[in-house]
Amino acid sequence: MRIVNNITRKERLIWIAVTVFLAGFILLVSLAPAVVAQGATFEDQKALQKFNEIYYYIKDYYVDAEKTDATSLINGALEGLFNSLDDPYSAYITEEALRDLEDTSTGSFGGVGLVISKQRLFNDKGALIENTPIEVVSPIEGTPAYKAGVNAGDLIIKVEGDSTLDMSLDEVVDRLRGTPGSKVTMTVRRGESLEFNVTVVRSNIEIPTVKHAIINNTIGYIKIIEFTSYTPARIKEVLQEFTDKGVKSLVIDVRSNPGGVLTSVITIADYFLSEGIIVSVKGRVAVDNVEYTAKKNNDLVPRTMPMVLLVDRGSASASEILAGALKDNNRATVIGETSYGKGTVQHVKLIGDSGFKLTVAKFYSPSGDTIDKVGVTPNIVIKEEEYSDSERQAYETIIKENLISDFVAKNPHPSERDINAFIAGLKKRGLVLREIALKRLIFREVYRTSNNPPAFDLATDPVLEKAVQVISGK
Repeated sequence: MRIVNNITRKERLIWIAVTVFLAGFILLVSLAPAVVAQGATFEDQKALQKFNEIYYYIKDYYVDAEKTDATSLINGALEGLFNSLDDPYSAYITEEALRDLEDTSTGSFGGVGLVISKQRLFNDKGALIENTPIEVVSPIEGTPAYKAGVNAGDLIIKVEGDSTLDMSLDEVVDRLRGTPGSKVTMTVRRGESLEFNVTVVRSNIEIPTVKHAIINNTIGYIKIIEFTSYTPARIKEVLQEFTDKGVKSLVIDVRSNPGGVLTSVITIADYFLSEGIIVSVKGRVAVDNVEYTAKKNNDLVPRTMPMVLLVDRGSASASEILAGALKDNNRATVIGETSYGKGTVQHVKLIGDSGFKLTVAKFYSPSGDTIDKVGVTPNIVIKEEEYSDSERQAYETIIKENLISDFVAKNPHPSERDINAFIAGLKKRGLVLREIALKRLIFREVYRTSNNPPAFDLATDPVLEKAVQVISGK
């Protein structure tokens, strides 16, 4: 499991007042309320005084004294403070959780290769509903979870048999992480009723950020798996290769791309734009308000070269910035599904041995539209195929009984004859799906389990097929 956060220490001194407040505000409230926050209102001070009185009452009178140590009480209070924000991306990070993050960064722990989030469900009053399932934002291509068949939009309802409803996001992350080579079992819900177990072997996650190929001799295809600090240089190399080979048009694919480094996507967007806004960041504090614009002479692709960009519901954060920039500047036709809608900026602050992450700003596309909770709507919408009731029942049986994965395990390079025989066998059991849908499922499984899958397959990818038609003027 991977959490992407940029932990900065530059502003630590600026945050001393807040740090003191969060780490030891009980003592400060009783001794010098005015020092806690010089800009605090009278209502703020009254609220802190109330907390102070309740804290000491619990400390003195709660029946189980062993549960009233300062660390436990303060950690619980701080977790409640962040929970009250109804924001899945803001949270208090305990010393133990912070240590786990540090262990992950040193390679001591492996992961499954999923980007996850608490599913965002709201009640009639618009408040975030608590105890919601864990949603897969995106499986990272080539990782254990990706190869096991976990999809964007799947819900992880259990880990090792324990329900995730009452778990925080960090708790689920901790459960999925572990020693490389060890196994973990997730219970996945897909759609309204399909539930099945997926067991994956954890590994150290190494992500190839870019794959590329040429379609029909003239269309350059670039699949950006994730935006890392190395991605701009790799994209630059690919674009030069395409120029040398006489490529006439481009397809950029950010489907199932969970995002990554902001500066990376800004640089890449600038390769395709000679002017215009790339993205705006707006928060309550002036320092968080930034407008990123394309710079003249930084573009590597001529404005006259046709471009298409592919997105789906697994395209999040930095992927949505690129999609919004190219769409709103009329630089590319965006095709696919509406993207995920993760358009916020988090600060991560350290407080001694613990810390917190807090949403401080939101991303806005060049047109001024917010990305968060909305996503980027494609110019041409192509939704995932919907099954009839009978087809859905057949699909659920095929998935639950691992029929496709078992077939591919026995036939890693299936011929047309093998596939037709398999489909005929399913029909004999009354498991009927459209042939094209079955073939897509089969080849997706072939590519998932392959050590060297092709960069693209037009026969099983209707979104890419549509992109080729659009870019070819058909």
